[in-house]
Amino acid sequence: MRYILVNKPYEVLTQFTDEQGRATLKDFVAIPNIYPVGRLDFDSEGLVLLTDDKQLQHRLSEPRFKVVKTYWVQVEGIPTEEALETLRRGVDIKSGFTSPAEARLLPNDTELWPRSKPVRFRANIPTSWIEITISQGMNRQVRKMTAAVGFPTLRLVRVSIAGLRVESLAPGKWRELTAEEVQALKEDMAAQTAAAGTFKKPGKSDTFWPGGVRPASAKPGQNSAGGYSRGGFGNAGPTKTTDDARSAGTRGSGRNSSGGTFKAKTTGGKPTNSKATPGKTGSKPGPKSAGRGAAGGTKRK
Repeated sequence: MRYILVNKPYEVLTQFTDEQGRATLKDFVAIPNIYPVGRLDFDSEGLVLLTDDKQLQHRLSEPRFKVVKTYWVQVEGIPTEEALETLRRGVDIKSGFTSPAEARLLPNDTELWPRSKPVRFRANIPTSWIEITISQGMNRQVRKMTAAVGFPTLRLVRVSIAGLRVESLAPGKWRELTAEEVQALKEDMAAQTAAAGTFKKPGKSDTFWPGGVRPASAKPGQNSAGGYSRGGFGNAGPTKTTDDARSAGTRGSGRNSSGGTFKAKTTGGKPTNSKATPGKTGSKPGPKSAGRGAAGGTKRK
């Protein structure tokens, strides 16, 4: 079995062929029959693990095994502590809520190798570096996360995957994993597999919170959508209607419990007298009161 760690350069595809003639991993790693574990975007840089161990590749690529990945992200502006806390808690990136992440501001003197195409520079907008650690693999997740809190990503570098770090590995270079690294990786994946085996899929009635974290401001019984069912993130369940609620509703509310539309029964094209004596539902109207016409159903002349 082969286990290769490569530092993917900017604008290189995480694959070994491309019909459009773009750069691929084949231009840097001339080893047959190995495949990348997961993906790294064309415009992102950093660590990619390659192997012919199909079982390990599956375990590392499967989202439910929660493989940890760390990124150094250069963003426009200087993120506030509030923005970092939002990243840690989980953010809505439209395709879903992200799970809790680790996020911290890196020192100002943080430096990496120069990129093949320099990052655009704006004199009136400062840039900064943040470190984000996640265990998800949603499409362009980190870029969407920083954009969601108001700090667009300028450069994205994966510096660690499953405990393996880039360290002094230059862009386009690769190395074999040591026997100790392979053993540690397999043991970690075995533990993740065991943990995933006890995982119970949430039911429809379970409460969900963005990123799985219940906000401190949440009230008892409140769901992730503030009391309303929304896209699977929480379900308030059926609500019992009270007398007060019925009296505040529209006319006739509470009478038609079947949920259908109330319609007056007509006779000969004209609506019948809606005033009927109290009785069972569907009973015939009782006799008319005195002074409203002849009793006993006598026809008028």
